[in-house]
Amino acid sequence: QVGGFAWENCGDRKNPVVLQSLSVAPDPISIPGSLRVSAAVSSSKTMDTPVKVVVVAEKALGDLWIQLPCIDQMGSCTYDDACAILDNLIPPGSPCPEPLLTYGIPCHCPFKAGFYSLPASDFDLPDVELPSWMTNGNYRVRTTASKGGQELACVQLTFSLQSH
Repeated sequence: QVGGFAWENCGDRKNPVVLQSLSVAPDPISIPGSLRVSAAVSSSKTMDTPVKVVVVAEKALGDLWIQLPCIDQMGSCTYDDACAILDNLIPPGSPCPEPLLTYGIPCHCPFKAGFYSLPASDFDLPDVELPSWMTNGNYRVRTTASKGGQELACVQLTFSLQSH
């Protein structure tokens, strides 16, 4: 279970891509289970390949935050081209999965400038086996997207994880 969910934009106020809203329910999240997500993002700039994404995942150990390693593409990882990863997950030319398709949210680069809104939508979370280092505790995950050294977006999530 994940609980105590919070988010914030952590980048420069002039970043072209800004998370306007994000809500996740239920809190705590049950894995496996159903997750209801709503979000809104604004972008003043088209994002095109390659978009570099850096994820820094940390776990609280008392008052300290310990950075988690990158293992099997989970944890604190750097992805040099998130656009290529999306193309591997959803082959170009195939429709975007629901509910993205219904709400006109793209799933491939380029992401045109504009306002993207996902009304409350349900997602099924499968019973996934989390790595042993992702057990009960408090987490902080900072995700930064950039292109050519220019930061496009930065979002930080905090949450608690309770696994059974």
